[in-house]
Amino acid sequence: MKEAVLVVDDDPNICELVKMYLADDYEVSVVHDGGSVVNKISEVNPVLIVLDIMLPVMDGFEVCREIRRNWNIPIIILTAKGEETDKIIGLELGADDYITKPFSPREMTARIKAVLRRVNLGKQKNFLQYPGLFLDYESHLVKINGQAVELTPKEFEMMWLMAANPGKVFSRDNLLNKIWGYDFYGDARAVDSQVKRLRKKMENVPEARTYIHTVWGVGYKFEV
Repeated sequence: MKEAVLVVDDDPNICELVKMYLADDYEVSVVHDGGSVVNKISEVNPVLIVLDIMLPVMDGFEVCREIRRNWNIPIIILTAKGEETDKIIGLELGADDYITKPFSPREMTARIKAVLRRVNLGKQKNFLQYPGLFLDYESHLVKINGQAVELTPKEFEMMWLMAANPGKVFSRDNLLNKIWGYDFYGDARAVDSQVKRLRKKMENVPEARTYIHTVWGVGYKFEV
């Protein structure tokens, strides 16, 4: 049985085009407004969602927030050409990648497969454990000294990536590419925002303050 992909776009032509290109590998479901997404997710249980930003009833940003409150399903957002702000907002809300309209259906297919490869690769390791720190990939559970810390999917992925590679320095561009899966041209506010939120969520646990180090002029590293 094929895995399901959900396409959310109010343009029927785009939906049909994507459906045609993905039909060999996935069972593609389509909805044309943001208000129908939650019910459709429950119905088809998709492994990935392609989500347009400009939608009737509920825009893509609000849909992304709603999805992230309830599911860890990978999301690829569709943005208008040149709208860098939309890309940054979408990624900070928890999207895994973005595609700019107009797009090549082959590019979309490649990006979907790349995102799913990254998700499946991460699941090969089930948990990481350090003194005072425990991360479970399947449940996205993080505990520090036995205290559960709630992270967004993207915050968890960043923490997991660095914790799985202790001592390795990741540049901001490198973190963007590995976590969101695209070559980012511009500033790296998305990474800095993630790190800031991670540190704030862990600031009440003294040991956690030393986990994520800033390497000035380069990026960040995980170190116990």
